[in-house]
Amino acid sequence: MTTLDYFKAKTEAYISPRGLMAMIDADPDSVVVVDVRNGPKSTKVKGAVELPEAEVIGRMHELPKNKLVVLYCWETWCSLATKAAIPLLEAGFRVKEMYGGIVAWETLRLPTEPTNGARPVSCAC
Repeated sequence: MTTLDYFKAKTEAYISPRGLMAMIDADPDSVVVVDVRNGPKSTKVKGAVELPEAEVIGRMHELPKNKLVVLYCWETWCSLATKAAIPLLEAGFRVKEMYGGIVAWETLRLPTEPTNGARPVSCAC
């Protein structure tokens, strides 16, 4: 793989928080946002489906195949969304990972909503 191939693949695999917000604003029915964080958390992207990475294989049937599935986890160094993407792609879903996770989303003050449970001190990825 060349450096050019790497950056092309990276561009296809990721979406920025602002890019996702623009997609939601333009056509909310075209995308489903999925929070794949394991364990307790206090907030999530507004409207996101909660599907922990550890449950993706057993519950992927709950996701629509006719929409782009955008996964996110904790932060840039968290690999839960990357791990969750693999079985979804193998099953024929269109998938992107939101770069920067919930931390980037919250830093940009994009819409969130509460979840049940407290946020752990660190990612368990």
